[in-house]
Amino acid sequence: MNKRTNTLLFILGATVFNVLLYIISFLLLLLMYSRIIAFIPESAQQWGLIVILILPIAISFVVYRLLLKVVLKKFDVDKYFAPLFGARRPPRKNP
Repeated sequence: MNKRTNTLLFILGATVFNVLLYIISFLLLLLMYSRIIAFIPESAQQWGLIVILILPIAISFVVYRLLLKVVLKKFDVDKYFAPLFGARRPPRKNP
């Protein structure tokens, strides 16, 4: 496989992983919320659902960023992946 194929597969896999992470965290939070909903006043129950919709976004973002840092440390990015927005330019030399 070439670098462009590796890049495409990595982006596709990372996107699928991020969506699955969101779905799993949403379902776990919804399960926990269903266990404690009887103890929450009715006026505050709607806020719980709003939090359950927003919190998995934050969870998936944080976990994704942490795992991405680990992967980027482990593999040489320039060796396996092509740049997304053109080639990297060499640093300019000061006169």
